[in-house]
Amino acid sequence: MTTSAGVLTDAPLQATTPGIRGLWSRFSEASHSAVAQQRPWAEVFDRHGFGKPDSLAEASSRIRKNVTYFRANYFISLLGVIVLSLIWHPMSLFAIAFLLAAWAFLFVYRSEPLVLFNRTFSEKEVLALMSVITVVVVFLLTDVGSLLMSAVMFGFLIVCAHAAFRVPDDLFLDEQPSSGGFLSFLGENVPKPATIPVSRV
Repeated sequence: MTTSAGVLTDAPLQATTPGIRGLWSRFSEASHSAVAQQRPWAEVFDRHGFGKPDSLAEASSRIRKNVTYFRANYFISLLGVIVLSLIWHPMSLFAIAFLLAAWAFLFVYRSEPLVLFNRTFSEKEVLALMSVITVVVVFLLTDVGSLLMSAVMFGFLIVCAHAAFRVPDDLFLDEQPSSGGFLSFLGENVPKPATIPVSRV
C-alpha cells in the first residue's frame, strides 16, 4: 500500500501477522501453563501406586482418570519423546530448527515487507510459500514427517501404559477431578467474560 506521498507502508504486514504472532503467544502461554500445572514427578512415578488392571474396562477407567489428573505431565512427556527423537536424528533436528527459525523470522520478528529480486511479497504470498516449503521439507525431502508421527505414537503408547497401570484411587482425595480432556489445560488461562446480573422489575 502507498500513501498520497508515494511512501510504502507496512499496513498489510500489520494486518496479517498478528494472527501468526497470536498463535505464537498462545503457544507460549500454553507451555507456561503446562509447566505450572504439572503434578510432582515423584507422584507420577510412585512405585507403590502401580498395579496390574484386572480387566480391560478397569484399564480404560484408569486411563481416563489418570489422563485427567496427570495431563500436564503427560503433555510434557510427549514433548520430551519428540525432542529426544529429533536429537537422535541430527538431520531431522536441523531441518526442524531451520523451519522454526524461518517461521519465527518471517512472522514474529520481521517488521518490514519481504522483498526478493526487486519484488515485494504480500503476507499471504509469504504464508503460502512458507507452507509449501514446510510440507516439502517435512514430507518429501527429509524423514521429519514420519519421525514426528512415530514419536507421537510412541509417546502416546508410553502415556497409555503408565495410565493403565497407575492406580488412581488415591489421586482425588483432596480435590475434585477436572472434566477437561488431555489438552484442556491449554485453554484454562483464557479469561471468561464476566456475567452481569440483570435485575427484573
